[in-house]
Amino acid sequence: MKIEIISGSPRNNSVTKRVALHLYNQLKETTHHEIGLIDMQEWNLPPLQSVFTSVDNTPAEFKPLSKRVFEADAFILVSPEYNGSYAPAMKNLLDHFPKQHHKPFGIVTASPGPMGGMRAAQQMLQLVAALFGVASPYLLVVPVIDKKFNNKGELIDEGFKNTVHNFITEYLWLAENVVKEEAIA
Repeated sequence: MKIEIISGSPRNNSVTKRVALHLYNQLKETTHHEIGLIDMQEWNLPPLQSVFTSVDNTPAEFKPLSKRVFEADAFILVSPEYNGSYAPAMKNLLDHFPKQHHKPFGIVTASPGPMGGMRAAQQMLQLVAALFGVASPYLLVVPVIDKKFNNKGELIDEGFKNTVHNFITEYLWLAENVVKEEAIA
């Protein structure tokens, strides 16, 4: 199974990239799945003009990104909270592609504040439904992220280890079962 983690903030020194890196490393080390990390800092997509309907119908500079999105079996969306919502850059990326019928999504939000991006997480649940994806009901909401992960993505708050483990376990259960069922169908 190919899982793409989308780190939704294009900001330099993004604190949410910390949790994206941690999940990337954990999944690479503990699963046999192919794990990718799409970092919005690396892709300067223009505002949506038309949907990329295939890799061939994607502008040349975005074909590598398009290939990864079209080949992904599952996604984990990682976003900060911007004015009570998720990252506009991530929304713009997702809007460039067709609906993600039956693909599993994990939702992760993070914030330096005490709520961890909870409002963004709630809106991301609606986004996944609009994409015709399947959202894992177990969200990973990371409050005071600068006290939980360092800038290399290493967990520095051992008390948060079980929360991350539960998110990964529940997400993988969903993703593996949905992708298996899609292969049978």
